[in-house]
Amino acid sequence: MSKRVAFLGLGVMGYPMAGHLASAGHEVTVYNRTTEKAEAWVKQHGGRHAATPAAAADGAEYVFACVGNDDDVRTVTLGDDGAFAGMAGGSVFVDHTTASADLAMELDGIAQAAGLHFIDAPVSGGQAGAENGALTVMCGGEQAVFDKARPVMDAYGKAVTLMGAAGAGQLTKMVNQICIAGIVQGLAEGMNFAQRAGLDPMQVADVIGKGAAQSWQLDNRHKTMIEDKFDFGFAVNWMRKDLGIALGEGSRRGVPLPLTALVDQFYGEVQRMGGGRWDTSSLIRRLRHAEKPYG
Repeated sequence: MSKRVAFLGLGVMGYPMAGHLASAGHEVTVYNRTTEKAEAWVKQHGGRHAATPAAAADGAEYVFACVGNDDDVRTVTLGDDGAFAGMAGGSVFVDHTTASADLAMELDGIAQAAGLHFIDAPVSGGQAGAENGALTVMCGGEQAVFDKARPVMDAYGKAVTLMGAAGAGQLTKMVNQICIAGIVQGLAEGMNFAQRAGLDPMQVADVIGKGAAQSWQLDNRHKTMIEDKFDFGFAVNWMRKDLGIALGEGSRRGVPLPLTALVDQFYGEVQRMGGGRWDTSSLIRRLRHAEKPYG
């Protein structure tokens, strides 16, 4: 059934996600910090755009957001121009930003005090997943609220799962990024080793991809890693933001994350090489530029 929805943040993820909501037949109002992008979205998908998050949320049953970090989430939710100010009682705010679990619990409390509902729902699948409507969505919140919102999120999610109370979605996304960091570093070392050993790296990737080394990163990133192409995908700057959140949470909980901390340092080196906007698979470029092998 068609719902009145708002979407805040039209970046590489939010733009196509909002588009899937429109394609599913929902009445969509969008907000973006850069008005030109909101206008372009409306021209492509219909609906309308609003000048503030509060105006976009006015009359919406569901308000979705996908912005940059904790501060950005606070900007689009709180204050006179924030979405919470424009939302009617009983409506649902779904935050797809990868942010801290503390923020999710904070906003859940503020929403409840205002008679609203809140779900933290970070996503995985990257730009391609957003464009293809095949994201994995990790949610934290109340079961009844999730059950209402899930059919709407199905417009762009291939797997939409409630992981627990508020904050559980963000904690699950931290696990996701922790695992990815180690996998990408391992893949970078493996492909670099294959090339230096004089093997055909494409053939190596094909062979090991049929065994226990298979992964999404191997399947989707080996070719561009071998070809040294990184002007696409999930940016190193974003990954460092995500890993910083995970490392901070690990420190607070007394959970050691030694490999994550090491790979975060490696990404810092990539940034200093000018690769802040390169795809995360650019870890291999750091190895190629090393004067001597690491170890």
